Amino acid sequence: MALVVQKYGGTSVGDVERIANVARRVAKRHAEGDNVVVVVSAMSGHTDNLINMANSITERPEPREMDVLMSTGEQVTIALLAITLRNMGIPARSFTGSQIKVVTDSAHTRARISDVETGGIKGTLANGEVAVVAGFQGVDPSGNITTLGRGGSDTSAVAIAAALGADSCEIYTDVDGVYTTDPNLCPKARKLDKISYDEMLELASVGAKVLQIRSVEFAKKYGVPIHVRSSFNENEGTWVVEEDDSMEQVIVSGIAYDRKEAKVSVKGVPDKPGIVAKIFGALSEENIVVDVIVQDIGEGGKASLTFTVPQTDLSKTLDVIKPVADELEAEEISANKEIAKISIVGVGMRSHAGVAAKMFKVLAAEGVNILMISTSEIKVSCVIEEKYTELAVRVLHDAFGLEGPAPNIE
Repeated sequence: MALVVQKYGGTSVGDVERIANVARRVAKRHAEGDNVVVVVSAMSGHTDNLINMANSITERPEPREMDVLMSTGEQVTIALLAITLRNMGIPARSFTGSQIKVVTDSAHTRARISDVETGGIKGTLANGEVAVVAGFQGVDPSGNITTLGRGGSDTSAVAIAAALGADSCEIYTDVDGVYTTDPNLCPKARKLDKISYDEMLELASVGAKVLQIRSVEFAKKYGVPIHVRSSFNENEGTWVVEEDDSMEQVIVSGIAYDRKEAKVSVKGVPDKPGIVAKIFGALSEENIVVDVIVQDIGEGGKASLTFTVPQTDLSKTLDVIKPVADELEAEEISANKEIAKISIVGVGMRSHAGVAAKMFKVLAAEGVNILMISTSEIKVSCVIEEKYTELAVRVLHDAFGLEGPAPNIE
């Protein structure tokens, strides 16, 4: 008898018929004798509708109230799924994030999980019931409802799996697994049988939409195997697991892109210690995540600083930066939303030279100008003009041989 946590995303529970499909899957697993915990998202489009309603009132709704509002989406889903399971003769009990408790910090709309209390879930399982848990949400030490940010249900599921010591965490979505790149952009993309935690972390961090990055962080830290698979068929998906020797033989495992970043430049700031800390310290205090950073040294003791942030945080970023820039007597602040970040990822980069050079050469041959570069041990990212996104993904996918059948590695 296994203990499994299953997570179903918004498209998998998009209407009552799809919720019934999920219930049949859960019922089958329960009938096989496994203990099942189900974590669900809000129905597809529901959270966006709630956000749009709030934004129709004000451009900047108060974050605490946004969490109260957005958390209602998952509450609808858990109730409907529990009702459906019970109607099928499967005992089930629903839980909100605050009921079980998923304890988080107080960073509203982007909270981080600090603890998961498992007593309620374990009691439910011991009674032979299916536990149906609302993803994406938790509660802070003061009792305020919090949410974990977009894709937060993945994080909820893996955190609960880790706290329970589950045998695996199955992430059900509308695709068959993790692909070498987005199949919508590159029809030649190939589904991967398995991928390492580190590769998945990098892909998630640079735009791959299959898993939220914090869910992979939890999985790696606590050794939770993740199985990414479709909720619309029985096909084997992709396993996200510990790295093994065979993985290093593949130089590049995947290509990701992100069109939802913006580039901010602060030009003509003093070139002396403490300036960069002052700028990014102000952004950190507002919980604004900064990605790629480039600093150029100009003339006359002046420097220019360019960095990327999520487009959703651009307005807030400029508001935060302006008084700091005025204090530093910066010459100019500019922003550009028409960018994209293209990244190649693979643990094989550790042992193969010339990977970055090949990427740059391929892009140059297509006339794609590189605006910024960021690297890690197993990743190379380039910021380019947004209009070249699809072209860049396709030529890099071909250049690194990611199309066709998987390589046969002994």
